[in-house]
Amino acid sequence: MTHVKICGCMRVEDALAARDAGAEFFGLVFAPRSRRRLSIEAAREIVDAVGVPLRDIDLPASGDDVGAWYRHGADALEQALRRKRPLAVGVFEDQPIEEVDEIAEAAGLDLVQLSGRESWADARRAKRPVIKAVAPPGGASAGDVVAGLQPGPIACLLDVSRGRGVVLDRPVAAGVAGRMPIWLAGGLA
Repeated sequence: MTHVKICGCMRVEDALAARDAGAEFFGLVFAPRSRRRLSIEAAREIVDAVGVPLRDIDLPASGDDVGAWYRHGADALEQALRRKRPLAVGVFEDQPIEEVDEIAEAAGLDLVQLSGRESWADARRAKRPVIKAVAPPGGASAGDVVAGLQPGPIACLLDVSRGRGVVLDRPVAAGVAGRMPIWLAGGLA
């Protein structure tokens, strides 16, 4: 299944255009160093224009099988998308999880994306379902990438680009995708 997230929405019109174009997710950036960083008030206005936040996205209760965990997460997102489309994703980078939770609540976000060096433990502690960005190191195999993942987030985003248009090693991405659902970002053209 292929889904689209339009990231960096800064105005109500941006999120509505993403929705009208068929995107399943839209991103609102709260990363401190981003030129697209929004205030909580601006984000809330955008979220309110698109729809009421979901509060009950089903997450796995436990389990160590990474592939099964992320397959369950993909199923949970499919169920959520049947109830609301698009879902609002807040993008954060290296911010304390308490700050992420406060912003997510105040802005009415459905999901949070942790795009920095946040720990797996922080991803498990977040009050909203987490999309965890992972930057596979150069030379890593698909097996290396999967072995480095942990249960906790609802989805795993492979991204070496960080907004710079850098292309991820496609055979590695394909190898990971053959084992579990993933999200891809950066240099996709």
